[in-house]
Amino acid sequence: MILYDKFGRQITDLRISITDRCNFRCVYCRSADPENYRDHDEILSWPELDRLARIFLSLGIRKIRITGGEPLVREGVEDYIARLQALGVEDLSMTTNGHLLAERCHRLLAAGLRRINISLDSLDPERFERITRTKSFSTVMHSIDVAQKSRLAPAKVNAVLVRGLNDDEVEAFALFARETGLIMRFIEFMPLDADRHWTRDLVVPAAEVHQRIHVRWPLVQVPHERSETARKYRFADGAPGEIGLIAPVTQPFCGHCSRIRLTADGKLRTCLFSKDDHDLRALLREGASDEDLVTYIGSIVMEKEEGHRINEPGFVQPSRTMVFIGG
Repeated sequence: MILYDKFGRQITDLRISITDRCNFRCVYCRSADPENYRDHDEILSWPELDRLARIFLSLGIRKIRITGGEPLVREGVEDYIARLQALGVEDLSMTTNGHLLAERCHRLLAAGLRRINISLDSLDPERFERITRTKSFSTVMHSIDVAQKSRLAPAKVNAVLVRGLNDDEVEAFALFARETGLIMRFIEFMPLDADRHWTRDLVVPAAEVHQRIHVRWPLVQVPHERSETARKYRFADGAPGEIGLIAPVTQPFCGHCSRIRLTADGKLRTCLFSKDDHDLRALLREGASDEDLVTYIGSIVMEKEEGHRINEPGFVQPSRTMVFIGG
């Protein structure tokens, strides 16, 4: 059985959140309120994650991205990556805030990690501290350097742009890509923040980002797979580095979506903005067979939403925020 939804989209990409815990408190993601993590027994165990990975791979999943929270805060992530590699995952990647990456990079590579995404929302140390509510700027920059000197290069560096917060750094980020040869990706601010401060006025459209960079350093579009979320560009003058633009708000890519998500507490989500979770953890712990799980997963994916509805009247922000869904 291969996973398709009722719109004929094949599902080949799976985001697996292995923890809802994070050592950052980024303003566009998490609240500054006291911790509200799930209890440990509510999070999927490694054997449960192993079993689900085998099932998903049997259903045609080819790409797996490990997310959180911050995945590197959960002990055992390298061993999990090694087991996924042994299962034959074609494209195995991770998203991280970079705080622990430098010291773990060698082990992650040895385990089989192939690609890395690192969050970096400002090149100014003081602003970085305000956004992340940490003092980890130098640590993250060192991790990016370590990744760039490893087989993970070119690293993808992700910046979520928020109007009035860091949108004045677009050109600086582009220059950073040119100087280091990494892939600088700009992501539109989405309504997934814990403090519910999102408004459309805070969104910096990808078209604006493209125009600002293109005026300074002309860009040439790079071909991409239909299911890829980023529109990719190289510098016309041959400088190293690449620009990626991810525009879920102003240029939705739902029509080519090939992705589903598994939350740390075992809920299957067919869209970042799904109103409903589908509980795989309960089935696992109630003794469901692999065949039962395959049937259930197939039925959920068949009903995957046509699109996220952000731009439609009456859009309701999902009850779960990004840290609980997995990036």
